[in-house]
Amino acid sequence: MATFAKSSFDSTIYATFRPTYPRSLFNFIFQYHERNEGARWDRAVDLGCGTGQATVELTPFKRVTGVDPSCKMIQVAQGTLQETPERTGQYEYIQASAESLTFLEDNSVDLIISGACHARRARRNYYLFHAICVVVAEACHWFDWNKTWPELARVLRKNGSVTFWSYSQFRFAHYPSLTQKIKAYIEGTDPLNSVGPYWEQPGRLILDNHLIEVPDGNEVVPGAFSDSERVFFTGDYYPSLPSPRSVIMRKKMTWDDLLSYLNTWSSLHTFRQHNPTDGENPHGDVAMRFWKDLKEGAEREDGRPVEGHDEVDIEWPLAMMMVKRL
Repeated sequence: MATFAKSSFDSTIYATFRPTYPRSLFNFIFQYHERNEGARWDRAVDLGCGTGQATVELTPFKRVTGVDPSCKMIQVAQGTLQETPERTGQYEYIQASAESLTFLEDNSVDLIISGACHARRARRNYYLFHAICVVVAEACHWFDWNKTWPELARVLRKNGSVTFWSYSQFRFAHYPSLTQKIKAYIEGTDPLNSVGPYWEQPGRLILDNHLIEVPDGNEVVPGAFSDSERVFFTGDYYPSLPSPRSVIMRKKMTWDDLLSYLNTWSSLHTFRQHNPTDGENPHGDVAMRFWKDLKEGAEREDGRPVEGHDEVDIEWPLAMMMVKRL
């Protein structure tokens, strides 16, 4: 994503305040991968790895490669890895785009993962690397699928697995009445009071639609993959989705941490570039105004003041797409 490559983007803050993936998510991926008797555990690849949050969870694999086109993201990931030297022999990070995969041999990867897989505009770099298991988390919504699926088919070993996932708009577990305020801020069209106009598209739309627009691999490479399995850990937030499961991605954070999380959004970064004087608003910038509005809503429901150090339960609906190489 272009925003993450800009010099003004702070990847350290991004890594600190973004939500983390639960271990149950990776256990679910590993259980899917081991369904076939011929499944191997030699190499895994995390496409669009960012700061390496998901990469280091791929512990069953002998060799794990995190790939991202952002130099800043790779620097943070490598720095974190150096703090845990016992892992350095298993993990590596490479700055690269999916358009140049010459370092990956055919039929060499067991698992590929990638998160937030929205479709990338054709003119942008998309993340892709071959591994028996390819993990694509929070990045796959930027892929050019007409190029990605053929590459996945090339680099994956037989019985190799691919897992894409993405999480959508956050929700308050105990304040459902605030959902409309969240949607208005994220999806709104007001260029001065919402970040809706500042998301890169169509990626954000694909993410919020739970990857429904991502084509099955066999639509692009007929006969290369098993039928895709789509799983929705979305709870009661999206009852129209097929067979939704309980939410697994949640975090207890302070209200101050929630504000810091809001400040990591790429759309806010772009908003500030287009509205450089917004910070002079006496009520705070657009993120601060949104945060105050949410906090006031919680205060009305609780019937008491809410302080910045008070904790609140946040949940993120999560969608997954999984396939195997035939």
